[in-house]
Amino acid sequence: MIRSVKELAGLIQAPNTAAMVAAEQHLDILTKPPGSLGKLEALAVRLAGITGEVKPSFTERAVIVMAADHGVCEEGISAFPAEVTPQMVLNFLTGGAAVNVLARQAGAKVNCVDIGVNSDLSHPDLISRKVRYGTANMAQGPAMSREEAEKALLIGAEVVENAVARGVSLFVTGEMGIGNTTASAAIVSALTDISPLGSVGRGTGINDERLRHKIAVVERALKINEPDPTDPIDVLAKVGGLEIAGLTGVILAAAANHCPVVIDGFISSAAALLAQRIAPESANYMISSHVSNEQGHASLLQELGLQPMLHMDMRLGEGTGGVLALHLIDAACRIMAEMATFESAGVSSAEPATADEDGQ
Repeated sequence: MIRSVKELAGLIQAPNTAAMVAAEQHLDILTKPPGSLGKLEALAVRLAGITGEVKPSFTERAVIVMAADHGVCEEGISAFPAEVTPQMVLNFLTGGAAVNVLARQAGAKVNCVDIGVNSDLSHPDLISRKVRYGTANMAQGPAMSREEAEKALLIGAEVVENAVARGVSLFVTGEMGIGNTTASAAIVSALTDISPLGSVGRGTGINDERLRHKIAVVERALKINEPDPTDPIDVLAKVGGLEIAGLTGVILAAAANHCPVVIDGFISSAAALLAQRIAPESANYMISSHVSNEQGHASLLQELGLQPMLHMDMRLGEGTGGVLALHLIDAACRIMAEMATFESAGVSSAEPATADEDGQ
């Protein structure tokens, strides 16, 4: 069992460069012009570096949906009431949410974790690891204690460790928590040069007046709590969320186990930013699925150095964009495993460029 965030971060290694080189060489002998599959080839090389295998396959994949409530909802920053969080958790568990539908199509299992829902929930498929009944109102003081933030992070890591023991080798981040775009925006502004004007978005679809109020709430939370930008756990504890902490642990533990972790939308990317600040090497294990319509997400991905695969104008969360990206990961793996080489297909390869041609 991993006992500390420092121990978890220390387990993360650099990608396997030898496997990446071998993957590049294999791609160059397949029946196509070099590089003609574009980002799909770059993805195949990254997957090789992450797993250490030139031809990886991911038969067991899991969507980890972390669920928790936010005390900042007291400030009226969401179009939906806080009781939607436990209601949606039950929807996940009965298979009726958007992420369930898309996960079934992609052959992934949805794992729902109650890490901080402000309600007592019971279901045979629920992973019940509640740290506390929602966070405190960050506009009035710290969202949680440092110990609670670390505990939630390590619970996320434990969920991944248990899944890896069952054979899971590919993870997708998902979340549910009314108010969590507010916490995510605060995290982003605390850790980057992106101001609340640039990080705060409409979330569940709030109007202009409520958006201005939401920005003011984030500004107030940052002023009151003064999170230390050099200490990601301090930021997480003061203006974060329990599900964001859990996802940070999911990302770090996936990296520690040489598993790719597909990052969903804005909230998941805020967790990815925390993970990257805790262990910079973890960013090499992250695959950005899509850029959402939530303001600040594109800038956040740039901050992480990640390029999204999809532009679908989505802003639902849950892991929906991440699950859609699984199809592209499968495509990259199948290209590596099934596509013929020039030699095996009896196809003539391109002639090497001459010195004169190189100079033209």
